[in-house]
Parts: sequence; C-alpha cells; structure tokens
Amino acid sequence: MKHYKLPVALLLSSSLLFGCSKTDDKSTEQIKNKAPAENSQADLSKVSADYRTFAIAEIDEFVKKTEAFANAVIAGDVEKAKELYAPARMHYERSEPIAEAFAELDPKIDAREGDVPESEWGGYHRIEKGLWVENTTKGYEQYAEQLKKDVKLLRAKVETVEVTPELLITGAVDLLNEVSTSKVTGEEDRYSHTDLYDFVANVEGAEKIYELLSPALKEKDKELAKEIEQRFDALYGLLEKYKNGEGYVSYTKLSKDQVKELSQSINELAEPLSQLGIVLEG
Repeated sequence: MKHYKLPVALLLSSSLLFGCSKTDDKSTEQIKNKAPAENSQADLSKVSADYRTFAIAEIDEFVKKTEAFANAVIAGDVEKAKELYAPARMHYERSEPIAEAFAELDPKIDAREGDVPESEWGGYHRIEKGLWVENTTKGYEQYAEQLKKDVKLLRAKVETVEVTPELLITGAVDLLNEVSTSKVTGEEDRYSHTDLYDFVANVEGAEKIYELLSPALKEKDKELAKEIEQRFDALYGLLEKYKNGEGYVSYTKLSKDQVKELSQSINELAEPLSQLGIVLEG
C-alpha cells in the first residue's frame, strides 16, 4: 500500500500544477504533505494486521499443545504432562499482549496461587502444583478439562480483539518489564522452575513486535534500531547459556549473580525499546 498511495498523490499534484492560481498551489502542497502521513498510517495498519496473524497462529498452537497437556493429565501420565507443560505455555507467553486482553479468561488460564481466591484457582499453575509438588494428576482432571474449554474460548474471543500500533508498542515493553519486575524472582513457575521458558517466550514476543515495527523505525532512527538489535543479541546470548537440549535448565540452577545479569540485560533492552513510541509517533 505504501508504494501505491505515493504515486497517486504525486499524480494528483502534477495535475494541479497546471493551474496558475495560488489556491491551486496551496492545494497541491496540502496533498503532498498529506501523503507521508497516510503512508505511515497504512504501514502501521499493515503491522497491526501482521501481528494479529502472528498472535492468532501462536494461540492456535497454544490450544493444540494445551489439549495434549490436559489429555496427559486426564490420562494420569505425570511425566508426559511435565514434559508438555512449559513448551505449551510458551505460545501463550509470546502472544500475551493479546492473550491478556481478556480479563475474565487470563486468570482462569494463568493465575498463580494467591492471585485469585482458592475456590476459583485453576488453570496451568494449579495443575503445575499437582505435578511437581504432589507428583500426581489425581484430583486435577477437572482442572485439565476446564483448561481445555478456557483456551478454546480464548481462541474464539481473539477474533474480536482490535490490534492497534499503540497496543504493540506498549506490549513489547510490557513483555520485558513483566520478566524483569516479577518473573525474574521465580514466582511465575514456582513449582516446576521452568521460568526460563517463559523468559524466552516473552523476549521472542517482544522481538516479533520489534521486527514488524523496525522498517518504520529505521527510516527515522537507524542508531536506535541498531542499539535495540544489539541488545536483543546480547540477551539471547545470555539465555543460550542455559539451554538444555531443546529446552532450558531449571531456574534454580542459576546463581544470584546470573539472575542479576539476566535482569540487567532485560532492562538494558527495555530502555531503548521503550523509545519506539516516541520516535515512531514523532
């Protein structure tokens, strides 16, 4: 759309230039000045549409992986359920700017112990406690059944979400801030200690938003874009140290200094990333 609108604007401007009046000159100037704003708007609309496609694809995978996880719980297969737990949740964590938009569903799917009244607590973390603390699925089948229903409802509701550039810009930073302010403490996956899976997924979600916005950013501030990319590389370099096959080591394996180093790297990325909105809207 960007390459279509500009020639049209220029064609209109050329036609108006054949007139000799000052009014025509003024009209021409208005059309010329309007074109970049329209192009920018069109670009950001495409970014929003592309992110929507990405998020829906992630939630589709989340539904599929959640069903496999829940079915393992229902079948009483503790080890299989443990194996599927963290990889399934990564799809939710990558798409959190959209997934968390539904205030009534997010607690049902992702509430931690103490976030909601005990009688209302269900979802992934309730089952996590059964698997890792009690080493059983007995009594957790009902939570698994409800979890399947809730993620399917989430998928249906996602169709109604309006994805705006503002949501993306704030969402990218929020994903990182959530890691550095709360998840870094280990409170998210407090029983399984699979927190690094969540960290990586949040960073990947933020990176996807940046990738979509980066062409517009590079037009306005190449240095900022370069800095953000360097900070992403540095953070991924740190996370790579904790890889274990296809997954990640237990969060309990990290020393206090390693946790601090990880937190600092996340903050160092969040700082320039937070300037996205200022630059793109400026």
